[in-house]
Amino acid sequence: MEPMKLPGPKAHALVKRDSAVVSPSYPRDYPFVMDYGKGCWVWDVDGNKFLDFMAGIAVNSTGHAHPEVVKAIQEQAEKFLHISPDFYHPKMVELSEKLDEIAPMQEAATVFLTNSGTEAVETALKLARYHTGRTNFIGFTGAFHGRTMGAITMTASKAIYHSGFYPLMNGVVHAPYPNPYRPILERKQGEDYGETVVRYIEEQIFHQIVPANEVAGILVEPIQGEGGYIVPPAGFFPALRTLCDKYGILLLADEVQSGMGRTGKWWAIENFGVEPDIFTTAKGIASGMPLGACVARRTVMDWGKGAHGNTYGGNPLACAAALKTIELIENQYMQNAAETGQYAIDALEEIAARHSSIGQVRGIGMMIGVEFVKQQDSKEPDSELRDRLVQNAFERGLLLLGCAKSVIRIAPPLSMTRSEIDEGLLIFEEALNLAEKEIEN
Repeated sequence: MEPMKLPGPKAHALVKRDSAVVSPSYPRDYPFVMDYGKGCWVWDVDGNKFLDFMAGIAVNSTGHAHPEVVKAIQEQAEKFLHISPDFYHPKMVELSEKLDEIAPMQEAATVFLTNSGTEAVETALKLARYHTGRTNFIGFTGAFHGRTMGAITMTASKAIYHSGFYPLMNGVVHAPYPNPYRPILERKQGEDYGETVVRYIEEQIFHQIVPANEVAGILVEPIQGEGGYIVPPAGFFPALRTLCDKYGILLLADEVQSGMGRTGKWWAIENFGVEPDIFTTAKGIASGMPLGACVARRTVMDWGKGAHGNTYGGNPLACAAALKTIELIENQYMQNAAETGQYAIDALEEIAARHSSIGQVRGIGMMIGVEFVKQQDSKEPDSELRDRLVQNAFERGLLLLGCAKSVIRIAPPLSMTRSEIDEGLLIFEEALNLAEKEIEN
């Protein structure tokens, strides 16, 4: 496939205008300037067409501009655009009821709606402190939870996220996330590596750094996102739930990227057979409208009037989009995520068998990571190859994004078909072949 000449003249002009007025902190990987989208396809301002394998970082769960979602937003917009959460409106109640219905815990749930994932995480941290009367938290290396002060303190995927912002929030300790491909702790014989990490928390962190009875919560991504789309071992969450119960610690699941049907279940934590006390969601909840939620067991969300609030959380347009998004995921796309996602994983495994540069393919549903290495035995990350692959794919009409040191994340709209997966992976392997030759030379 011949590469496109990118950026085109209109895109180039807009990138130049952007650089003059927009914060330079945004991590733009390549000059894609979107004009419009439909389903799993997007077009730039010069008319170039691309297949979208990243869905706005797992946001456009129903695809771009799904007509039913657009209609739901339009119908609500004709009624009213905003009313403060100091008052009531039907869509906010309906959405909260639905989140209670699909929440991954048997106890009834209570909902606080936000505008984003990082706000949902801040809500969870505040609530955990309020409910327990404790002030400390445990997070995990490789984690990404957001950019506001509490969330960025819990984040530990890249040092640059902290650089220039110290001092961060007090009372946070990080443990290694249980990455089976890159374990760093010594396992006992017969021990699941997830159990090893939990043992480390109990034996090392609780005994040497912070007493367990002063820990309010453990915040964890059921499948790590920014850290490399890492699926933890089967023993991790059962052991972590047991640890939390033993010491009266709240288990906080960050489902911002992994939830909303992406793994073929509403919530990724459901793949591991345990219930959280609090979970957060955003990204895919409203097909691109800004919305998040902190959802907790009713007995945990026990704060009173005025303890927490916001201005735009539960915005009626976003709630309308979310209700329609959830309906579409429930009726069509969650099953598709499970089946088509496994189809994509199997196809990527076949590609990996032809390329020693692929160290591992991993994932559940449509949350898939492909890790690139310089050598299979050393597992040394190959970030240069990964970056060249992303650029080559872009020039050939496929949108990809990296994460961690050398991982490609594949998180397309949950509506993506097998034929679209096939088309995208043809470009993926062509771009990889070219990247391998470029590095060899």
